[in-house]
Amino acid sequence: MTLPTGSMKLAYRIDEAVKATGLGRTFLYERIARGELKSIKVGGRRLILHSDLVEFLTNFNSGFVLM
Repeated sequence: MTLPTGSMKLAYRIDEAVKATGLGRTFLYERIARGELKSIKVGGRRLILHSDLVEFLTNFNSGFVLM
């Protein structure tokens, strides 16, 4: 596993993942609920690891079109 360098984050809050990807908040929560996007709970916060977000985007193959 390669750790992000520089200003890249190790994990994103949902709102940060929305800004980083351009995907919608509801869309991300739906994918988490379906088990398509991994996330973790730390305290009261839901986080998406950088590596899991990259993997999700790389393997994304449903009927949706990303613009």
